[in-house]
Amino acid sequence: MTASAVLRLEGVSLGWRGRWAVRGATGQFLRGGLYAVVGPNGAGKSTFLNALVGQIRPATGHIWRAEPCRSAYLPQFHGLDLSFPITVYDFVALGLWAELGVVQAVSTAQHERVQQVLLQVGLEDFARRTLGTLSGGQLQRALFARIAVQQAQLIVLDEPFVGVDESTTEQLMRIILHWHAQGATVIAVLHDLERVRAVFPKTVLLAGQVVGWGPTAEVLTEDNLHLARHLCAGDFL
Repeated sequence: MTASAVLRLEGVSLGWRGRWAVRGATGQFLRGGLYAVVGPNGAGKSTFLNALVGQIRPATGHIWRAEPCRSAYLPQFHGLDLSFPITVYDFVALGLWAELGVVQAVSTAQHERVQQVLLQVGLEDFARRTLGTLSGGQLQRALFARIAVQQAQLIVLDEPFVGVDESTTEQLMRIILHWHAQGATVIAVLHDLERVRAVFPKTVLLAGQVVGWGPTAEVLTEDNLHLARHLCAGDFL
């Protein structure tokens, strides 16, 4: 167990009835780190993230989590019913649920936090709009705002840039870097290897198993990428 680790995996295998999404994963995520998780289609990346945030339990091995450590998770598919008439403000304020419970009203300080994150993502003028009226990029920014308002120490993002244009991607990337600068540990599944090389100091390369885990330049070698493609018989999609 490492004092500076937020998460530590020891021989973790994820799957069901002998069908493994990830086998024998061992490694650690250090406090305040900025990590990319990459791998070909079918590499087990989403399953891996679900295990990191405790949504699924390892079939074998163990995941140690630092305590206390507030976490926030943005899944690949939001699963929202966009016909439900919830406003952007109220949706973002749902990120305060752990603080508020089911009966407590939003305080003045919490209201200011919601307003601040809406400003940060460029949705300050959309607070009273309903989610169903937002474009894909605006909805993704609202999802980022709900993450931001939680002030989590561990932020896990599954393909946060899928379906948004380059301008929105750059804005969301700046927000991720802001979280990192504030001391949060950020773990994100990404497909753009050039962006990973340019921005993310650490990378986990998956292909049904850990192919590489560590400094990005050491992980994203041609040999490792070739092995990952071979193991998954696929490309980085």
